[in-house]
Amino acid sequence: MSETLIRLENVSKSYGSGAEPAVRNLTLEVKKGEVLVLVGPSGCGKSTTLRLINRLIEPTSGRIYLDGEDVTDGDPSVLRRKIGYVIQQVGLFPHRTIAENIATVPKLLGWDKAKIEARIDEMLELVSMDPETYRDRYPKELSGGQAQRIGVARALAADPDVLLMDEPFGAIDPITRDRLQNEFLRLQQELKKTIVFVTHDIDEAIKMGNRIAILREGSEIAQLDTPEAILAHPADEFVESFLGSGAILKGLTLKKVRDIELHQVPTMSSPVMREQALETLRASDDQVALFLDANDKPTRWIDERALNRTSQPIEKSGRPVTVDLQPEDTLQDALTVMLQSSVGMAVVTDRKGKYLGCCTIESLAKLIMSDG
Repeated sequence: MSETLIRLENVSKSYGSGAEPAVRNLTLEVKKGEVLVLVGPSGCGKSTTLRLINRLIEPTSGRIYLDGEDVTDGDPSVLRRKIGYVIQQVGLFPHRTIAENIATVPKLLGWDKAKIEARIDEMLELVSMDPETYRDRYPKELSGGQAQRIGVARALAADPDVLLMDEPFGAIDPITRDRLQNEFLRLQQELKKTIVFVTHDIDEAIKMGNRIAILREGSEIAQLDTPEAILAHPADEFVESFLGSGAILKGLTLKKVRDIELHQVPTMSSPVMREQALETLRASDDQVALFLDANDKPTRWIDERALNRTSQPIEKSGRPVTVDLQPEDTLQDALTVMLQSSVGMAVVTDRKGKYLGCCTIESLAKLIMSDG
């Protein structure tokens, strides 16, 4: 991953004489196949830097290179067709179907109809959306999370080498945001695109980036390094204050649920007799069990009190499982869910919702202690 794909060389952007530059003499390299996150306070020029890379705005001075070629003076529309662009507002065309939205750049590139149709289906499946269900829908028929997935699919449709992402998950509720982040990290493991990702959220930067550039005003780089190195050795007081307190907790963003040993609680599913369920609970140190449906999806927490308190069927007893984790979630996500859980544990499922095990505070503490 040592080869540079994007290079900005002494790039500046000013709006009018006398105004402070939005970007000042920025030199930055992005390596092939990496996710480089630009993060910093509002107004530091991170989104401006992104727009300079694909020449939505022109630099006042400096040079921009893509794969060794100086693209500063070339045709910007040709450059943009080589670069996928995902923004917070998604920007889907409202009067075009989802299929037509995804086909936008391939059509501009002159792909034949059969190739475009196959690519639409491929992209929808890639972002876990069924082509038969979503192909002919319009953007207004999608949730925020679904629209953001289509934005990613459209950006990837022409198979660009570079993906620029400007606060792509910023306007979405926290649970959907976590899921989209995880889905995107899964895609990146498969696709290995070169990505420049802008966020104002340091936790998102730590989770998403192979390297992070923390920017001061004017896009001056305060520190550029791996998340681990920045957390362990902040360059100065500005970086320290931007990171905020709780380095150990932020460090949990670097590790995933798949990194810890899952705890197995007793499980039960229909048909199960009440006495049998009570016997299972009494034989366990956990004093709680999970009820699984026919697809092994956890639906309810069952304890002895719940079984004794009601004459309802066992599958309707206890407390519902409202939030689950997946192996791609971070340990910080896991901690949040555990602290909100009525049983102090978090259920972990695969992408189809099938039960894998549970995260516990003990397993989390054990990992932190072993790292310390």
